[in-house]
Amino acid sequence: MAPHKQETEQLKALSDGVQPTSKNAAMGGSKNKAISFPMPPKFEDKLQERDYLLGRLAAAFRIFGKLGYDEGVAGHITVRDPVEPDTFWVNPFGVAFSLIKKSDLIRVSEAGDIIEGGEVRLLNTAAFMIHSAIHQARPDVNAAAHSHSIYGRSFCTLGKELDCITQDSCAFYEDHVLYEDFNGIVLQEEEGINIAKALGQKKAALLQNHGLLTVGGSIEETVFWFVSLEKCCRVQLLADAAAAGTGGATKKIRHDEAKFTYKSVGTPLAGWFSAKPLFDVIALETKEDYLQ
Repeated sequence: MAPHKQETEQLKALSDGVQPTSKNAAMGGSKNKAISFPMPPKFEDKLQERDYLLGRLAAAFRIFGKLGYDEGVAGHITVRDPVEPDTFWVNPFGVAFSLIKKSDLIRVSEAGDIIEGGEVRLLNTAAFMIHSAIHQARPDVNAAAHSHSIYGRSFCTLGKELDCITQDSCAFYEDHVLYEDFNGIVLQEEEGINIAKALGQKKAALLQNHGLLTVGGSIEETVFWFVSLEKCCRVQLLADAAAAGTGGATKKIRHDEAKFTYKSVGTPLAGWFSAKPLFDVIALETKEDYLQ
């Protein structure tokens, strides 16, 4: 199946960053030869797709656990079910990220009913309220992630959006929001709806006094945006502190340069491809025991 126009443009932006592999290529000798890039898998069988996605979702939790994004029982990642798209899969409440297996995941309806899943059938109310609202409001979103990571949580106390001060932060340029209201643990439907409204069509939200939220068309993209946003928050905290110590200020990337860079590092395909090393490493380190 040929990629559609938007995917082709994203692939071209990634390919532009690939160094020719020979002198002949550098001289233009193979300019007509297409670069073979890994691409997200496509499925004809929705049940096979579901099985694959559950494995990737379990791997995502292992990545979050490895990176220390857990905080007690807080934090959740969801994926829309490809068989019944008005339902989604999420981690059971109270199971450590680093222990989650595919068989532990639970499927939840828009009404909050647990349809199927692992032995621990406990649903985090906050997870349901936030993710259900987002999945209903954004048909383009197949995955969403929220956790109380250290630097994201710290940055979210400042009440401001991320500055565009590094190449990596360009991925979030004009593509993230600040949700300024903190009304305690998200236990009410209205709060989840308000978060989804604030997110709009963006890929990420800074939840004030709370933590980070990222979304995407794939689990991989969503995970990478979260990991990268957490690092961007850390960099800005360090950079702002250093600048304050010298009586100066950080240098911001100009609009045109930020928009140009976004086309290479901020697209869905760039997010999916950038996450590939994370998933490859966790598969090797865990011997894919999360697929059980």
